Amino acid sequence: MNEYSVLISGAGIAGPALAHWLHRQGIRSTIVEQASGLRLGGQAVDLRGLGEVVAQRMGIMPQVRARIVHEKGLRYIDSAGRELATMPADLFLGDGSPVTEIEIMKGDLTEILYDLIADHTETIFGDRIAELADGPDGVEVTFRSGLVRTFDVVVGADGIHSGVRALAFGPESDYVVHLGAYLAYCTVPDAGPLDSWFDMYSEPGRMLALRPERGGSARAMLAFADTGVDVDRRDVGSQKRLLREVFAGMGWRAEELLSAADADDDFHLDTVSQVHMDGWTRGRVALIGDAGYCGSPLTGMGTSLALVGAYVLAGELGRARGDHASAFARYEEIMRPYVAASHALPPGGVDGFLPRGRFMLRMRVLSARLMHHWPMRQIVARMLDKSDAIELPDYPWRALAAV
Repeated sequence: MNEYSVLISGAGIAGPALAHWLHRQGIRSTIVEQASGLRLGGQAVDLRGLGEVVAQRMGIMPQVRARIVHEKGLRYIDSAGRELATMPADLFLGDGSPVTEIEIMKGDLTEILYDLIADHTETIFGDRIAELADGPDGVEVTFRSGLVRTFDVVVGADGIHSGVRALAFGPESDYVVHLGAYLAYCTVPDAGPLDSWFDMYSEPGRMLALRPERGGSARAMLAFADTGVDVDRRDVGSQKRLLREVFAGMGWRAEELLSAADADDDFHLDTVSQVHMDGWTRGRVALIGDAGYCGSPLTGMGTSLALVGAYVLAGELGRARGDHASAFARYEEIMRPYVAASHALPPGGVDGFLPRGRFMLRMRVLSARLMHHWPMRQIVARMLDKSDAIELPDYPWRALAAV
């Protein structure tokens, strides 16, 4: 197994997690990342349910807790910033809760995971996979730089717009389902006191939110229902102009957040979408995380799916001892129920997240208030919990000192 090699595309969360577990199986891996270094920006992500279990097995929970974003939960507010309803972080248990007690900045988690593998995993920054030639003895990979190398297995851990998926499975439009909304994120360097709440203000078809970050800054989220206007995800200037049009005249802190978006070099806007595929493996190529089964930001399950998928795929590759076909089959069999459960949207779906009318906005606030009470709290908790969708295997991992 020492000569077995895996190429991983993407150095976000899923990629380094997979490299760690492959190392624990004695499998050599290489990561290629098209950015010039680790991408340390991004919003806060949830570590919940089985994702937290995997993180505990990795031994990273002390580092995670040291960088945790202290957040009381979600708070719906009016245009004057007055509280309408709250959903505290401890309101529900389970990995489908709309809010969670363990929030960490995506960049912090990426850094923690990469620190686990930096000493033993080759990483190629500033490059990407340009061609894949899948054959009986391996995958010949041509990189954009012109480098050509052969690997036993290639794994796409490169997000919802996966280049590996496009090369091995076909165009993005065959698998990515737009749910009818857009989300934009930006950093607000000095947002003032937020009292550790994730504040959300909504008007019909549009929403502004602020959540605290570690270090005193805040992350703004600007969401809006699909207006029928095509959004070029590569043209940041046109995206910011569109935001100005969509949020014109909106209350609360709209102008402040739009100005923050204008000034933020790490501003990001994308569709609210899911990835649906009949299979996440083809030949010697596999997909994990958002590349294969993004559930959308509405589910809050992206980080857990990435960590659990990496754990299972590495475990099965190690157990199969080079038989990628049987490893891939077991990976798909184990993950399928968990992915299906994790794709379930919260009650109301996109319309619940972005109500189109004022009556539905009032009903959402009322529902949030009712969730504090029995039996509504128990009913919703059962609907949201995904923890019984999969029995997480306990693979025979090698001790770190032995690999």
